[in-house]
Amino acid sequence: MSAAPDAMSSPQWMAIANQNTPAELVSALTTALAHDWAEDSDRFLHAAGLRSDAIAPLITAGWTLSGPDRGRLHVTAPDGQAGASIDIVNRHPDEAITLWAGPSGWGTRAGITFSSRTPSHLIAGTAKAFTDPAPLPRWRDTLHPRLAAHATLTPVEPPQAPVPTPRDIRSRIAARRTVPVGSVPRWSTATPSALLPARPAARR
Repeated sequence: MSAAPDAMSSPQWMAIANQNTPAELVSALTTALAHDWAEDSDRFLHAAGLRSDAIAPLITAGWTLSGPDRGRLHVTAPDGQAGASIDIVNRHPDEAITLWAGPSGWGTRAGITFSSRTPSHLIAGTAKAFTDPAPLPRWRDTLHPRLAAHATLTPVEPPQAPVPTPRDIRSRIAARRTVPVGSVPRWSTATPSALLPARPAARR
């Protein structure tokens, strides 16, 4: 995802989500971006605020700030299964802030990387989704075993049909169409006549 003043201009900022990033995290970014859209506003184009503003939802949720380490600050969730990495050395890096979740590995770790000019409120809106405790739907068969080991899975059973009450049964019976009672014409009940014997062949 990127944003530019027009179709011919270079992007002002970019955000890249990897193949493991679930839809609700990407949706948090696009929803924040949609709130900025207006015919006469370009708020979504320009960086506003500090990088610390971008990770404020994580700090508010009790995540731990550490570093610097190799020119980056790190914010880590209490269970160690999610975090953020912030570049504090380079002025305009392509990977200024990275939000991640899940065990390390190509098939398990989700990540969204933002370039340096990304508006901080868009990153903050995405970061807030990382701290949302609401349960999410997942298919057991498609969930990586290493992710399942860190998740609390609750099977969702489809609701059973309610048992009809006597009042329901009476209303259904009353709604049935009545069959008219009367004489029903019958066709002849006579048995079919027996087959005639075959005629003998004529002699020549």
